[in-house]
Amino acid sequence: MKRIVFGVMAAAWGVFAAEPASQATVTVDLTREIGPIKPMHAVNNGPSVSKPGGDQLRGNFEDYKAARIPFARLHDSINCVSGGAHSVDVNAIFRDFDADENDPANYDFVFTDHYLDTIRRAGTEVYFRLGQTIEHGPKKYGALPPKDFGKWARICEHIIRHYNEGWGWGTDQAYTTVNVAWSNQFNIVYWEIWNEPDLDPVDVGLPKNPRCWGGTVTNFFQFYETAAKHLKGTFPNLKIGGPALCGNEKWGRRFIAYCRDNKVPLDFYSWHIYSRTPGAIAERCTAWRRILDENGFTKTESILNEWNYVKGWCDDWVYSLRSESGDNCLKGAAFIASTMIQCQNRPLDLLMFYDARLGTAMNNLFDLVTYWPKKGYYPFYLWSKMVDRGTQIGCAVSVQKSKESNANTGNVEKKDKPTAGQFAAVAAKGKDGAAAVFVARYSDDDNTSETDKVTIRVPGQDLSKARCLLTDLVRTCTEVPPTRNADGSVTIRMQPNSFALIEF
Repeated sequence: MKRIVFGVMAAAWGVFAAEPASQATVTVDLTREIGPIKPMHAVNNGPSVSKPGGDQLRGNFEDYKAARIPFARLHDSINCVSGGAHSVDVNAIFRDFDADENDPANYDFVFTDHYLDTIRRAGTEVYFRLGQTIEHGPKKYGALPPKDFGKWARICEHIIRHYNEGWGWGTDQAYTTVNVAWSNQFNIVYWEIWNEPDLDPVDVGLPKNPRCWGGTVTNFFQFYETAAKHLKGTFPNLKIGGPALCGNEKWGRRFIAYCRDNKVPLDFYSWHIYSRTPGAIAERCTAWRRILDENGFTKTESILNEWNYVKGWCDDWVYSLRSESGDNCLKGAAFIASTMIQCQNRPLDLLMFYDARLGTAMNNLFDLVTYWPKKGYYPFYLWSKMVDRGTQIGCAVSVQKSKESNANTGNVEKKDKPTAGQFAAVAAKGKDGAAAVFVARYSDDDNTSETDKVTIRVPGQDLSKARCLLTDLVRTCTEVPPTRNADGSVTIRMQPNSFALIEF
């Protein structure tokens, strides 16, 4: 995928912070074609349907499918799949490491087959994480390094052959259903090795309570090298990468340098970040691209495959969860929309939200009881409409502050001054002339209450027939007629933490 590097120029293409603001103008340039609208609406995990053979028909399959999510990463999947303890993780599929890895009878694919089939039927591609679910408890089952790196790689080889070539298909005849038939192979392209091995790093000895990797840093590098070289050598047309970095930059730099010095395959570099500001996430996209390029990995894709709003992991953890999926979830939804827009303008190839799995409070998309869509679902739904247009075009945001608004915050110290209205916007057009602008107004200050006017202007175009879908405190992807102006522009009113799609 073509990379568009904006760096410090991101503000010129649709991001502007104002503290506070009362009037914003989004100017679209139909003649300036920037590049493709990228898949910024991928997620971790797939939809839920009733249990195989079950009669409790509660699920989110149709709504998940309607969002047209491009990729679903399989991580922490054992916490959401029926029969989860027997699915996805390598040690769940191949339960006895001492068994013969060449015998399909030693693999348990049943629940993973059903899960992947559900994802595929929703129109979503699978991004397969080869490794283990994070283990916070006192006993470790999959976080410890495999006894034999080469054998682990060969086990993964057979998992890949199962889904892409049909190896071992139908071994469990008693559990095969018409919904999971080998009439259409899965053709999974992305195969990620492990998850967050940098979470508990040690150079000497062993970590005391390893959550993801129970060996040394160098130990993991050697493990990744063994697995990546074997899998890439066996499947040269597939994308092999990792390591789903938790966020330790020093560790990541060492890993990239090791791959460079030892000629280790790295088709994609995956990493994570959680933040309270979309701008910090966007800056990290640029930073990792620069580090990869400096080490010669100019063709290696950069994939952010875990991100969400997090104010803090300890004292602020409950607040973070409330903002993600609780009674303050509108804030989390606006954060999602703003992050998607800002990452579109950065050198990032794929953005994958954590998490779409039911049963976790970090799922902003679906209600934990009813499975119905929440406000955080709609940035994904609307982004698919941007993908329909296909080509990103020029889009600049300017903000005019009001004197009244400035007076209201005059007694606030600079260090505590709230971000009352950070606007972000991206525009796209299709070959048929249809165009759209996606606008988000995000604020991390819960005391911000003013509603701002946002004017959409397209020089040379009359937007009198423009259609606006608005999500805010009282509306959820609701069609709202914009105010039509004499110069052909239109104006909408946006509350703090809201987002809108304007189609014309």
